[in-house]
Parts: sequence; structure tokens; C-alpha cells
Amino acid sequence: MSSPSASLALWASSWLAGVSAPDDVIDAMADWAPMHLLVAADEASAQLTGLSWPSPRADGVASVLTAIRAQIPSPSSDAVIELLLPGPGAVENLPPSTGFARAALNAGQAVVVGLAGTDGLAFVPTVEGPDVMRWTVFTVDVLSHYVHDFSLGEAEFAMRDAVRGAADALGSMQSLPTRSTGGDARTRIANELSELMRHRYPVDVPERALRVLESADRVSAILSVARTFAPTEAPTAAAAMAREELIRPLWAAVRSARLSAVAAGIASSVPRT
Repeated sequence: MSSPSASLALWASSWLAGVSAPDDVIDAMADWAPMHLLVAADEASAQLTGLSWPSPRADGVASVLTAIRAQIPSPSSDAVIELLLPGPGAVENLPPSTGFARAALNAGQAVVVGLAGTDGLAFVPTVEGPDVMRWTVFTVDVLSHYVHDFSLGEAEFAMRDAVRGAADALGSMQSLPTRSTGGDARTRIANELSELMRHRYPVDVPERALRVLESADRVSAILSVARTFAPTEAPTAAAAMAREELIRPLWAAVRSARLSAVAAGIASSVPRT
């Protein structure tokens, strides 16, 4: 699992479908941090949700689930649980010029929960310390449709190409003159993958979505290692530009693939009427 928001989106949808127990969700989120703080983003959100503001409380993941259940109290075709992974040039699903948009961009992730076409909640995580994660809760308009760059089939195809492209990028990065002392690339990639794979998926995530997520993790691990072989202080402007041209489209493909795969996992489990 690549992020706390991806974990929350998949596990919450599995819980709402009755496949996973609350303790399963709490255990999965505890792998990210043993303590979870919850706070409303502003006074209006606090009044709507009953959450504390402006100081967070150590309410834990159980309170996150309570807030989600309040938004989706029963099975509905309008139920929305949406993972967002915004970044530079990828803000299509964010409400412009809002506190939520700024927070989600800074975090690079968020989860939107509610019924389509109504006011819902958005959860944005930030790391407060080695063992503490803070969830800031915003009131947002829940869209009836969220933009995805890929279908699941397209994401699977894109990840096959991206695995090869990432390996080529790593080879090119290692040939650039840098200040990195390096190390064994395969070992470092394995360590990156091990960190991503220690976070579990619910049992109801479709096998095809899991394949896409695992491929995205593999590409991400290779790119992360490649980046350390060519650190920010590249010796020449040309080397820095060459590095960015190699990795930018690959990171974009990883982001799109993760969004598509998580959306497919949620669609398979969110309760419907």
C-alpha cells in the first residue's frame, strides 16, 4: 500500500460492505502510525461533524470510521469513497482556491467520502511524528464523477510498459555523474518494495486491481532508487533536465494506475442498492 489515504479508502469501503470488521481497519491503519489524531479543518466543519477544532484529539481510527458512517449510513448507489493523489499539474478533482485543495496538494493525498451531489467530508493525513498521524477533516462538495486518466485495463497495460521504462531510467541515472555514493541498486529496490508491501489489502480487492497496485509499487521503488543515484544537486543543468525528462512521465503513470486500481477496488465493495 502506497499511502495512508489509499489504505483508508480501501479498508473503509470494505468495512462499509461488511467484509472487514472495524478492528481490521484499525489494525491496518495502525501500521501507518499507532496514534491517530482527528481535527476539523475549520469552525464550520467542526459544527457539521462534531469534531474538535482548532486543537486535535487523539480519537483514533474508530472516530474516523464513525465520521465516514455518518456520511454513508446505509447502502446507496450514490455512495462515494474516492482516493485523490493531487500534485503539480494534476489537480483536476480538487475544488479550486480552497483550504482543502491546498492541504491535499501539500500532502499529495486525500480521501473524499459522502453521497454524490451533496456535502461530504474530505480527510487529509499529515505525519505529526514517528508514531502519530493527524487527519484534518474538511467539508466538501462530493462530485458525481471523478476524473481518472486510465481505466483498470489501461492502467495494467501502462504498468507493463512503465516497469521496463523505470528499469531503463535506473540504468541511465546510474550512468550520470553525480555525488551519490550509491550502493547496490537491487537491494535498495527490494527494501523499498518491502516497505510498501508491509501494508495489507482487504480480501475483497479484485485480483486485477492488486496486480496493478503491485506493478505501480515496483515502478515506484525503482524510481525512488533511481532518484538517489541522481540527487537534486545534479552537477549540470543538462543532467538535471535529462533526469526529470526520464522520470516525470513514469511517476505520472504510477499515480494514474494507483488511482484507477483503488477506484476499482472500492467499486467492487461499496454497498449498493
